[in-house]
Amino acid sequence: MSPTPPTKLVIDRATKYYETKSGRVHALDNVSLDVSDHEFVSLVGPSGCGKTTLLWSMSGLHDLTSGEVRLDGVPVHGPNPNIGMVFQDANLLPWRTIQKNLEFPFEISGKKPDPHRLLGLMERVGLGGFGSKMPRELSGGMQQRASIVRALSFDPSVLLMDEPFGALDAFTRDEMNMLVEEIWLETRKTIVFITHSIPEAVFLSDKVHVMSARPGRMAKTFTIDFPRPRLLDITQTREFFDVVNTIKAEIEHQPRAPKAPKTALAGATQ
Repeated sequence: MSPTPPTKLVIDRATKYYETKSGRVHALDNVSLDVSDHEFVSLVGPSGCGKTTLLWSMSGLHDLTSGEVRLDGVPVHGPNPNIGMVFQDANLLPWRTIQKNLEFPFEISGKKPDPHRLLGLMERVGLGGFGSKMPRELSGGMQQRASIVRALSFDPSVLLMDEPFGALDAFTRDEMNMLVEEIWLETRKTIVFITHSIPEAVFLSDKVHVMSARPGRMAKTFTIDFPRPRLLDITQTREFFDVVNTIKAEIEHQPRAPKAPKTALAGATQ
């Protein structure tokens, strides 16, 4: 029997309220979750359940109203170099080349980038030779590949991914899912992944955590036992459909979230 991996990331009774002109929005309520070292987990749930709020709290970009996030036992307060983030949009600066975009976080932190590491990562994600291109010259999928390189450039131990492939076409999305699994198998980073696609969550994850409608709570956890590496063919099997449908039924069972005030921050409770 393999030894149980140590806990890498702890979310301890996370609660979050947003103050708006129309009143308080209760985004998260007493959420607790342990993520093991090297584990790949996904968060799914009804729209507005607080998935993005929870992920941004893990990154240190959002403060919690109460509760705590700990990385290797140390509370997370503010951005942490051991936590990389891939956003819904690539967020590349349009006036800088891809290479200069990848170097930008190092400029902000006052650190020198490792050109060999950046080059190796670009080659790994299929962007070799594209460093001199401007973002507008790349497809959406290629821009997201650049954002993955940017997140990995500091060699973080944890990678947070906020529905990074939602805007891509189905074929490109499949390619990116295969790429992410390959990178995870090679690096064994701890990954927390948000998606609205249940098949995507099942294909990529060791565990899928279902959140309730706002205020977000942990409703149920599903362990995904399909062997790795996983090929896309698995998504056409009866066993895969059964797992997807079971998780879908659990999400549909969750009550709908109350309507948020119109002035609530856009996307704050996704």
